[in-house]
Amino acid sequence: MIFLNIFSQLCWMWAAMVNYIWVFMTVIGIVFAMVNGTMAEVNEAVFKGAKEAVTLCIGLISILVFWLGIMRIAEEAGLLEKLSALFRPLVSRLFPEVPSGHPAMGYILSNMMANMFGLGNAATPLGIKAMEELKELNGGKNTVSRSMITFLAINTSSITLIPTTVIAIRINYNSASPTEIVGPTLIATIISAIGAIFIDRYFYYRRSRKG
Repeated sequence: MIFLNIFSQLCWMWAAMVNYIWVFMTVIGIVFAMVNGTMAEVNEAVFKGAKEAVTLCIGLISILVFWLGIMRIAEEAGLLEKLSALFRPLVSRLFPEVPSGHPAMGYILSNMMANMFGLGNAATPLGIKAMEELKELNGGKNTVSRSMITFLAINTSSITLIPTTVIAIRINYNSASPTEIVGPTLIATIISAIGAIFIDRYFYYRRSRKG
């Protein structure tokens, strides 16, 4: 637990440092442009980048709305429930501390289904609710439980069947074959998920042996 708290603090420090680095680079770039008389090019790049960002966001929204609609149809048709039932025995073994009928199990399964379809934005609120339920199971303590660590590892390295966001970006930039990323993504995420589970179990049993 101490290691995880230290790691969390290091992550926050790194995130803050990255923000400072970006601010520093921006200020240096503007000053350099002023000295060299290239502010016109900088202004052009700023407005061009803003335009491309808006275009990219609109393209992503359209794809995400489409797949969220598909997910809704699948939910109404009972497909998600069937997929959840299919994965429930495996998930129950990964989270032995979570009772099968507990709301946390439902949120965990829903989060995994959303991640499988590359819907990270839809998976995030489900993941937050799962963490809240897992914290309640942990007695409301501020220290993470075994199940919380396992869920974080799986959520970060989740198996992705359809990388919706990446496909949307590739379509937006006129890729000749935007869906060719599906196969490599599936292989990479399966390896990452298996690796995350092995690492999670290794450190858990290592802590258990040390008492």
